Amino acid sequence: MDNVASPLTAIAESFELLAKLVVSLKDSSEELRLDMLCDACSLVSVLFSSLGLAFKFAELEYVSKVHDLAEASKKHVTVPTILDADVANDTVKTPGSHSRNLRRVRQGLDLIRALFEQFMSTDEYSLRDAASTAYAQVCAPYHSWTVRTAVSAGMYTLPTREQLLLKLNETNQSAEKKMRRYIDASGPVIEYIDNLYISRNIALDW
Repeated sequence: MDNVASPLTAIAESFELLAKLVVSLKDSSEELRLDMLCDACSLVSVLFSSLGLAFKFAELEYVSKVHDLAEASKKHVTVPTILDADVANDTVKTPGSHSRNLRRVRQGLDLIRALFEQFMSTDEYSLRDAASTAYAQVCAPYHSWTVRTAVSAGMYTLPTREQLLLKLNETNQSAEKKMRRYIDASGPVIEYIDNLYISRNIALDW
């Protein structure tokens, strides 16, 4: 297949660059630019749209949160500054705050990571099984019964494994390589975001 137009390629490459940058910042006084994080995160939205109705809620929420952070980047240059502003205003967990939206975007990145891990665990594993397990691990603990029920019902509308690969312009082999690259690269990025909250004594269980 022609992988030039593959969204997985763009996502893998973007997060590998982001991961290298995050690792290089560990021993530096510099911080990650918010617009760079948003640019990489915006590429992931195509994955949610490829999953159809089951993940429509996630797509809409994820896209709106990334858009909010992209707008915030015009005022806040680095990622930590949005947390510091919300800490100062006591609005970290307020619905619509940048800190809350960053938390949800981070959850979206983790959901895709978990989905890829499940997807790759066996060739026989259906996309519905992979998505259900990933959702249960990452999002379900923070969602209301109503949302969980809607997602559960929507799982039956997911494309087949073959249909998803076709949408992403991948073969099973090429997709797995790029999914592995995203899994490896998203880890340091997710950890970086989590550490921003932890260092400010903000719990992660929300």
